[in-house]
Amino acid sequence: MTRTALSLRARLFLMILAPLILVAILLGFWRIETARATAEDLFDRGLLAAALAISRDVAISEGDALSPRTRGLISDAGGGELFYHVTGPGGIYVTGYAYPPRQSEPRAGDGPHYFRALYRGEAVRVLRMSETTTIGNLTGETVVTAWQRISDRNAFAAALARRAVALMAALIATLAIVVWFGVQFGLRPLRDLQDAIEQRSPDDLSRIRRPVPAEVTGIVATLNRLLGQVDHSIQTHQAFISDAAHQLRNPAAAILSLAETLPDVTDPEARRQREQELISASRKSARLAGQLLHLERLHYGNTATPEPFDLNAVVEEVSADLAPAVLGQDIAFSFDRSPEPLPVCGDATLIGEAVRNLIDNALRHGGPGLGRIAIRTLRQEDRALVEVTDDGHGLSPDNSEIAFRRFGQVEPGEGSGLGLSIVQSVATLHDGEVEVGDVPNGALLRLRLPLTAGAPATGGGSA
Repeated sequence: MTRTALSLRARLFLMILAPLILVAILLGFWRIETARATAEDLFDRGLLAAALAISRDVAISEGDALSPRTRGLISDAGGGELFYHVTGPGGIYVTGYAYPPRQSEPRAGDGPHYFRALYRGEAVRVLRMSETTTIGNLTGETVVTAWQRISDRNAFAAALARRAVALMAALIATLAIVVWFGVQFGLRPLRDLQDAIEQRSPDDLSRIRRPVPAEVTGIVATLNRLLGQVDHSIQTHQAFISDAAHQLRNPAAAILSLAETLPDVTDPEARRQREQELISASRKSARLAGQLLHLERLHYGNTATPEPFDLNAVVEEVSADLAPAVLGQDIAFSFDRSPEPLPVCGDATLIGEAVRNLIDNALRHGGPGLGRIAIRTLRQEDRALVEVTDDGHGLSPDNSEIAFRRFGQVEPGEGSGLGLSIVQSVATLHDGEVEVGDVPNGALLRLRLPLTAGAPATGGGSA
């Protein structure tokens, strides 16, 4: 079952919004703690203001009940129901609730003191402060105790936190909507590009010229490069098919013509000659077809696994196979083997075919003056060389481009013009090169291949 990946829009949405939600959650916890601390500070200040007002009022009234103004101040400053208890000099009860909450541990030091306690089964926050006052004819410490339910404080803190969380939730929701539609708007050029590509016909491999955002220019450039390579490959393939059809037409016509006239030949000698011509034309056609297949195989890449081998052995085997045909034409033939191994890595069959084509090229294009073909292998620094030399018609380095072109021939001959093109393709496939050497007489073709990594370097060789 094929897995469906998230859309780019969803990916961007999640990548942008997920960190923001995480930050919002952390800010929410921080805001709740801040609200608790704020509520604690505000309520403690309210307790202190109420205690100071009570202490001043008791001192002014000399122990009488609190004035209405003070009771109003206590109600306003408390932020909730507030309780108080006042004792005068000598611990005499003055006013307030009769039984204040008591501190579980003794207090050390002077000044206002806050602590938590229980009052009628509820947790309360208590402030106790003492001042030296004179009530009537008594002078001493007046102790004011004020307390408030902690639940009132918590309710206030929760209200602050709810407002902060609601505000952040509204901001996140607004941001999510903006990001969702913003990403959709930002990706519109990609959808336009997709629509433009979908409207193309399969034969349209021209470059994409539609304006795109800077972040997508690399993708479009890569796609244009791929389209160019595909277009070039198709054109090359079509040209090859056209050239191959043209090259195969003549041999096929010759074979058909010889085959059609053969039944009418009654003379044994003439019939034998016609049969030899038919065999020769068939061999030429088979050779041409084989070269075309090799060339296409090289054009689309060789699938064989590269293996190390000694180039000397491959060249020697090819030379031994072709020696009877060369010597049978009264042409001197020699092979000079390198005294040291030439380890290379690649497809030995293809490299052997390349060497075969070098020798075949000398035979077919050497002309009537051809009298010698010499082959040698040698080492040149980190390269293995195969040199094929002949004393025939000759080939100048200036004509290299024509000679290595597919179906290219410097001068009309009996060859197909594919041999050197195959050699060049084999060399390129193996990270090597082939070149035409500059010699005073005849022709020199040199095939260079990289030696296997780790092969010891000994000697130089000719250039």
